[in-house]
Amino acid sequence: MASSNSSATTRIDDKGYVPQDEWPAVTAMLEGFGDPSLPASDKLEGTSLEIVFDNGWTITHAFEGNHLTWTITSGEGVGATGTHPYRAVEVREEIFYVDFLKGEGTQTHDVTMIINRADGKVTVADSSFVNRNGEVRMHTDFLSGRVAGTGEIEPRAESNELVGKRIFYRYSATERYEHIYLNSGTFVWYCIEGAESGLGDVDPIRVFELADGIVLLYWSETVMPVESFVVIDLTNERSIGRMFCWDGPTLAPMHLPFDSQFTVLNETRYPAE
Repeated sequence: MASSNSSATTRIDDKGYVPQDEWPAVTAMLEGFGDPSLPASDKLEGTSLEIVFDNGWTITHAFEGNHLTWTITSGEGVGATGTHPYRAVEVREEIFYVDFLKGEGTQTHDVTMIINRADGKVTVADSSFVNRNGEVRMHTDFLSGRVAGTGEIEPRAESNELVGKRIFYRYSATERYEHIYLNSGTFVWYCIEGAESGLGDVDPIRVFELADGIVLLYWSETVMPVESFVVIDLTNERSIGRMFCWDGPTLAPMHLPFDSQFTVLNETRYPAE
């Protein structure tokens, strides 16, 4: 461990400030991150969940043959349906991270669902492309829902669980980042090793409670057109998530699923005086 920390320190010491016009394209990250290491779960296969959402939708989700079929049964767009490949990971017993893409080109959406079959609570992050002041950027809508018959819809409370923590994330053998969570709405990310080596920024975040020792982290990058949604398990020191963005030259959608093992390096506590 001492050797690893020394190596990381050397890599940081050798770096300097990188101007934005020298940043690599987002596509540079894809190869380094590689495929997620956590196995996909098949526990949802052969099941169907009717979910009621806070915007008036009721949507049936059927999981069959490694595909998810959604059908709007009430609310705006009733009758709309689609079938897509999906990835599900069981975060903890009966808590599932489900991610799928729908649409094509600049109409592509990355839909990430956190489904708790134990209490019926569902949280959805739907990321898509938008035109913002003449530029193609990213936007994420959040929906709260409940599996039909399990109770009233209860939006997840926002959390300050990450505030003050400095966390070292290992996404792959070549991609290492650190996050410093300044407050409940702001963090710093910095690439220690990988395609973005030496790059860092300060970006807005939202953090939600999920379960004991688990939070949901969302961030939107201000420089790169990237939206991310991540489950952070502080108890088991692992994360499961995805990035969604576009390739600047082609406007092709880019979907980067990932997971990581991490270490909480320290936790800042300011003096009372």
